[in-house]
Amino acid sequence: MEIEDLRTFVELAQAGGVSAAAVRLGISKSMVSRRLARLEEDLGVQLLTRSTRGAALTEAGATFRDYAARICTEIDVARETILPAGDLRGRLRIAVPLTFGPTHFAHMLAEMARRHPHLHIQTCYSDRFVDLIAEGYDCAIRVGYLEDSNLVARSIGRIYGKLVASPGYVEAHGSPETPEELGSHEALMQGTEAWQLMDGDRIVTVRPHGRFKADNGPALVAAAVAGLGIAYLPDWITHEYVVAGALVPIMKRYPPPPAGAYVIRPPGQHPARKIRVLTELLVEYCD
Repeated sequence: MEIEDLRTFVELAQAGGVSAAAVRLGISKSMVSRRLARLEEDLGVQLLTRSTRGAALTEAGATFRDYAARICTEIDVARETILPAGDLRGRLRIAVPLTFGPTHFAHMLAEMARRHPHLHIQTCYSDRFVDLIAEGYDCAIRVGYLEDSNLVARSIGRIYGKLVASPGYVEAHGSPETPEELGSHEALMQGTEAWQLMDGDRIVTVRPHGRFKADNGPALVAAAVAGLGIAYLPDWITHEYVVAGALVPIMKRYPPPPAGAYVIRPPGQHPARKIRVLTELLVEYCD
């Protein structure tokens, strides 16, 4: 019985279909099907039932899945234990925000791959909320304010931001001076989020509203530059526009509190060494 067949079955069980498992593993759908067929032949039982809607575990498959997952985990731990110091192998699947990822984290992930030539890195860049466990990610880089969850977080740096608007918007609508005045202005948001502002040592929470929403920072910057409203964005994104005069900081007496950048992983007593090494690299670059 091959360990890769077991690993493929575990991914299939979690992903719920051959196509999704193939994406997670970075292999072809035909390879996934061959490995499953080989495992079922070795065991002499059917592990999954396949249909046009996906794959479902049989009773035997549901029982075997937990054993297979534990075996794969134990093999990974054993490999890490006997590998030479610093040598990483296997696969590392990471979810990274689209807004910051390509410009601020991509070169760090490339450096990780350069340092560890036997490690396979798969990165998904998206600003949507990624369910690490359901979608089979080893970890994620997240920025902002963390909500309560059962995930384990490690801080890798701080993020500073500000409220900005175009000179044209300020000329046409004025500039709010207090958090209360934000309610009469158009806000550019990702959804229905609340904004936090500092009033001295006190944090004030504001729930703005607006007609323009987008799920990533560059789109909100473009809307702000076009004069559609006020945006609450990290300095990483707005700096060049502020320097060029396309955007101006507003409400400087009420700055947003510093947010954070984090490595998030599923719960577990000890993180895999590849996640620890990635985290240390990110702390090294972000400090």
